[in-house]
Amino acid sequence: MSSRPVVALDVNETLLDLSALDPIFTAAFGSPSLRTAWFAQMLQLALVATITDRYLDFTSAQRASLEMLATRHGPPEAMEHADELLGAMRRLPAHPDVRGGLARLREAGFRLAALTNSPRDVALDQLGNAGILDLLEETVSADEVHRLKPAADAYHLVAQRMDVPVDGVMLVAAHAWDVSGALAAGCRAAFIRRSGAVPAPVGPQPELVLADIEELAQALLLRS
Repeated sequence: MSSRPVVALDVNETLLDLSALDPIFTAAFGSPSLRTAWFAQMLQLALVATITDRYLDFTSAQRASLEMLATRHGPPEAMEHADELLGAMRRLPAHPDVRGGLARLREAGFRLAALTNSPRDVALDQLGNAGILDLLEETVSADEVHRLKPAADAYHLVAQRMDVPVDGVMLVAAHAWDVSGALAAGCRAAFIRRSGAVPAPVGPQPELVLADIEELAQALLLRS
């Protein structure tokens, strides 16, 4: 197993800060507290679609999740903020540790890629607006194979795009389900503890559990 893997980074939450959406949820629901419920519901919709072999693109899942929250919690006018929310998803800021950590890895010769469930045009906008697109060799979207993570197809796609074997890819994510999917697909994995997230206590485990991307860079540089 190579000590110098291709580093494939999840985008939403792992690299980008979703708390920037809080003002929209405050305007829609009177509180930012439903933002985490919206994201969790959106992931559930996407995961169910993947498990049942029915494709649902990530943007449609986001809109559908907002509709479910508006129906469940009200007010119905919350859906008036849908386009604003989807637009804001393209303009999320990077977490403060991201640019420096990625730059250290790139300068050390690591090959970096984004691997996301977002459609590629959305991802390119996200990474460009966040000021980190220049640090990435590739931006790979599961939308390209119509099989969202954690389906193996997405992880295999990044290995194919980067021209390395699957076990030459290290998936970096702040989501336990993403890490589990990567490991099941044959990748290596590192878990980032964003907002108190923890890796799943069952199944294969990531080889690194870290606070942020700067810690990731430090750990991988020590190994190389």
